[in-house]
Amino acid sequence: MKTIPIAIVDDHTLISKALENMITENTQYRVIMNHPNGEEFIAGVEKASELPAVVLMDVNMPYKNGIETTEWLTEHYPDIKVIALTMDDDERILIKMLKAGAKGYLLKDMQPSILFQAIETVFEKGSFYTDFVAQKLLKVKTEEAKNASLLSELKDREKEFIKWACSELTYKEIADKMCLSPKTIDGYRDSVFVKLDIKNRAGLVLFALKHDLC
Repeated sequence: MKTIPIAIVDDHTLISKALENMITENTQYRVIMNHPNGEEFIAGVEKASELPAVVLMDVNMPYKNGIETTEWLTEHYPDIKVIALTMDDDERILIKMLKAGAKGYLLKDMQPSILFQAIETVFEKGSFYTDFVAQKLLKVKTEEAKNASLLSELKDREKEFIKWACSELTYKEIADKMCLSPKTIDGYRDSVFVKLDIKNRAGLVLFALKHDLC
């Protein structure tokens, strides 16, 4: 019977050994690599006589984290499938891992059956997402669509105003920079606040930073 070669990359020794012991009890899988960080894992891959088919990748690690290591794998060994393991349910981390090339995303408090299902599905079909991940992705897509709609409503001069608003200039000084009257700048400010549903300049700067408008 063909077995699936597995690699574990996790800086928590207790967790990585527990994962290895649990996986090796199942005759369908073999743990062929176990490293505490991405740097050591990459070094191991580059000199390995056998490559893993699936990697269980911790997200937060020293030296080279899970996002960086997954990006490297995607570039150099795209056939190796990565399943992210994390205690963090932050959708920003989820999106970064998926963009890096991860094919699955699991919280570490999962049931063992979910882990085996994820490994099998990723190996056979290419990707595996739990209901938790699907809900997070839906939330992110909804927010992206909303933000895209908001950005499309901004006029070029309003975007220019937002860029200047990210500086330390006063509104009067911004008016001088844009060769406009202070009253016109006040109009831009009020219009932008309404369109973006924000209350103050700090909120405007945060929105601009998030959407690369600064």
